[in-house]
Amino acid sequence: MAIVQFVPDIWSAELLVGLEKSLVYAAPGVVNRDYEGEIRGAGDSVKITTLTDPVVGTYTPHTDITVEDIDDTAATLLIDQSKYFAFEVDDVEAAQVASAVLPEQTRKAAYKLRDAADQVVAAAQLAAVVAGSQKIAEATYSTAASIYDLLVDLNVFLDNANVPQEGRWAIINPAAYAKLLKDTRFVGDGSAVGATTRANGIVGEAAGLTILKSNNVPDGPGAGAGKELIVGHSSATTFAEAIVKVESARMEKRFADLVKGLHVYGTKVVRPTALAGADAIIT
Repeated sequence: MAIVQFVPDIWSAELLVGLEKSLVYAAPGVVNRDYEGEIRGAGDSVKITTLTDPVVGTYTPHTDITVEDIDDTAATLLIDQSKYFAFEVDDVEAAQVASAVLPEQTRKAAYKLRDAADQVVAAAQLAAVVAGSQKIAEATYSTAASIYDLLVDLNVFLDNANVPQEGRWAIINPAAYAKLLKDTRFVGDGSAVGATTRANGIVGEAAGLTILKSNNVPDGPGAGAGKELIVGHSSATTFAEAIVKVESARMEKRFADLVKGLHVYGTKVVRPTALAGADAIIT
């Protein structure tokens, strides 16, 4: 069955589309893919060059100006993550389910790969926030208003770091999201816009941030049961991925087809000041 219906290039494309649609921490707009380029396999690396800011001087007539060298700093984005999927479709089962198997398994494989990648990006962002100074220590938040105030306070960190206003986001856990849904500043006061928001169960924007919900919000570094709610901008984190191999073959000792694939990726926080976080205990 797989030999007849399986086309590697189409499978790779469908997997990547499925990944992109369901990513949260590694979603377009949350991270950038400026250095993705061509990835051939795990262990590849990409050199990231960043120019230092020029010095602006005051010009005095009849005096020489100071000419600077162009300095740069280098960092490396390492494609150090590799995940695979592999499954068989028995000939008897294939006869029963026909062509429904491959599309469904594509969806499931994309979901599992996405979940693994999201956790890697979340961990990288958590490490950057914990190591930096743009963070709020562990505290308890019990009301919708307190979650809103927290988002406002986190947004100030981005303001102070001159992070572009457009494209800022916040990733929160379901408990924090549920509290926001109880705040009229998000769900409206009975207007048509508010009704649409309530009907869809979506909080689109809050305190100048695009709100995303994820079950992969990492644990905070404190001793309590807090979750690290992170706000940021796509300039903070770069992410690169590729489906480098998808293969189909007959299984030697079974009447079945084998389909397997390899997903490689890597992430790096290149601008830590475009992230801020809070260790929040939601009650």
